[in-house]
Amino acid sequence: MADVYSTIVRFFQDGGFFIYPIGLVLVIGLVISIERWMYLSREKNRNIKAFDNFLPLLRTNDLDKMQLFTRDINVPVTRIIGCGLDMMRVSKQRGDIENAMSEGILEALPKLEKRTGYLSVLANIATLLGLLGTIVGLIAAFTAVASADPSEKSALLSLSISVAMNTTAFGLIAAIPLLALHAVLQNRTASIVSSIEMSAVKFLNVMTLNRNIEAGLARSGDDELVSGS
Repeated sequence: MADVYSTIVRFFQDGGFFIYPIGLVLVIGLVISIERWMYLSREKNRNIKAFDNFLPLLRTNDLDKMQLFTRDINVPVTRIIGCGLDMMRVSKQRGDIENAMSEGILEALPKLEKRTGYLSVLANIATLLGLLGTIVGLIAAFTAVASADPSEKSALLSLSISVAMNTTAFGLIAAIPLLALHAVLQNRTASIVSSIEMSAVKFLNVMTLNRNIEAGLARSGDDELVSGS
């Protein structure tokens, strides 16, 4: 354990100036990843719970109670369903209601994707800082070797190249997990969006079924009146 610790310490000591900005980029990326993971996990649970609580109201077909629920519970899935309910006050066409709910999804999406895109940018920055540190280190190495004693040139060049390579290695060490976290968070966001879209489709299907049943009963009543006359 002590050998591992001393190796890590020596790695940072020999890495040069660019080790520190790369480390800062890694820390920022990890903070964003943790914050986004906690936010998305919370939003996923809130959406699932809200729609489960909304289902009994959906089966009653009481539009007023449904609207009150969507206004009281402020989560993406209820806001999107609320958009559909508002449109139902104006139009009974399924296409109009779908468009209103799609607009609600577009409004909710930026909050779910917020800051996730920074992770890929930070990964690229870490890689480029590593390469820049390597180039700067090699320039300094060859400059020092040019004016050094011939007997020391080989040792100086070997040491300087080792320091320069440490910077590249740390840039990659920072970039790889940030890219992996970016992919994980993107998949989690896509999963939440898919869940919201499926809930919206279930809402539309139930409401469409309820309207068809009412229309069928009305047509049956009209047919009976016609046959009776």
